[in-house]
Amino acid sequence: FRERLRRDFERGHVTVQVRWTTAPVGGVGTVRLNLERAREAMARLRELQTAVGLSGEITLDQVARQPDVFAAVETDQPSVTWLEVEPILARAVAQCVAMRRHEGAILGTELNGRVDAIRGLARQVQACAPERLVRERHRLRHAIGELLDGRAVDEQRLAQELAFLAEKLDITEEQVRLGAHLDVVSTALGSDHAVGKQLGFLAQEIGREVNTIGSKANDAAIQHAVIDMKGELERFREQLENLE
Repeated sequence: FRERLRRDFERGHVTVQVRWTTAPVGGVGTVRLNLERAREAMARLRELQTAVGLSGEITLDQVARQPDVFAAVETDQPSVTWLEVEPILARAVAQCVAMRRHEGAILGTELNGRVDAIRGLARQVQACAPERLVRERHRLRHAIGELLDGRAVDEQRLAQELAFLAEKLDITEEQVRLGAHLDVVSTALGSDHAVGKQLGFLAQEIGREVNTIGSKANDAAIQHAVIDMKGELERFREQLENLE
């Protein structure tokens, strides 16, 4: 059974319940009476009757309903071959796989929607990034001008500070890596293979890039987009638990 199931299931936990039934055998002797258990049951019922102070007769029906008073006679077990069992298991596996594929298709659509949402938010961040650097340049120039109180600004030093600030706030590398990870996720979701584990690793990498963008943001619009990306990524991870 285990080896057969490994052909169709690569990931997750599979439970198989088997019940082999045969036609009942008629005639005398198919049910055995356990007299010792019946006497013991009768004695316990009388003991209970005395303990609780009840009157009346203990009936045959009450004794017969006690466990193990009657038991089915064990008949010779039929010989069951793998050739008889395998087709039944194969049908069960086929039905299970078909249902999993149906559920997986729906789940894949949901996950693709989350990826598209993150991609759209990443485009918003990309659109805001250049404006943020321009604002920071104006802010820095204004702050230096106030500190110098009318004295001339060292343009070379200012250019150096602006270059340092631009490098510190630059998120180009993170955006490129984020886009690459999202592309791999989209490709994996279109695959016929088990991709759950791979997508789990990719979700971690996407989370790292989003967190880094957030730490470098220094901009309200970008921060809001990052928060939304984290929310979409969390929902992606939750749904990913159900994907093979």
